[in-house]
Amino acid sequence: MTIWESQWTVKRLTALFKRERLNSISDDEQVRGDHDLNPGLLDLPLDRQRIPAAVIVPLVDRPEGYSVLLTKRTDHLHDHAGQVSFPGGRVDPGDKDHNDAALRELEEEVGLPREHVTLIGRLDTYLTRTGFDITPVVGLIEPPFPVNPDNFEVAEVFEVPLNFFLKPENCQRHSREFEGHNRDYYAYPYENYFIWGATAGMIKNLCDVITSPSIDTTKQVGNY
Repeated sequence: MTIWESQWTVKRLTALFKRERLNSISDDEQVRGDHDLNPGLLDLPLDRQRIPAAVIVPLVDRPEGYSVLLTKRTDHLHDHAGQVSFPGGRVDPGDKDHNDAALRELEEEVGLPREHVTLIGRLDTYLTRTGFDITPVVGLIEPPFPVNPDNFEVAEVFEVPLNFFLKPENCQRHSREFEGHNRDYYAYPYENYFIWGATAGMIKNLCDVITSPSIDTTKQVGNY
């Protein structure tokens, strides 16, 4: 365990996020998205109206340090087949809010009951070129917990040490041609996994929050 990880308690990690952001989404809040590395991208014509969506960013409190729980999608899916992603999807009419949608998707995709999750805040809204407005909801998970993935959607559930993402050298910048334009995107290659696109962009946001120099993480905020 690194010095950084050994100093964290649940309360200290929770203090990094604005818990009040769990209650509402402000129209003037900061947004991120595919346009971060591609200025003007969202000014291009979109095929459809923007669709509200939510994902859960699950941080697992392991004895050796926090890890990030991720899924690998099955190869036969129509959208994002075989890609690494956070559990999540569209906000359904029956969902109370974005938090409820994120927890529902976690239960449906991973088989992890919401009772094992403590929500601590949200990251910035993430806008995608394909028309989704994604709200990333951060949740802490204390082991042990059950995992029973939906085999139709999820090929694998795995964890990556949070400390891996926090090392700047592990965040790469890649590019590819898409719809006749060159697109740049963040990527985190980890073992046999290639984490990129919106998921990598939200992980970059998570790391920016945790490593923000404006936050005094040595301040006494209590212990759990």
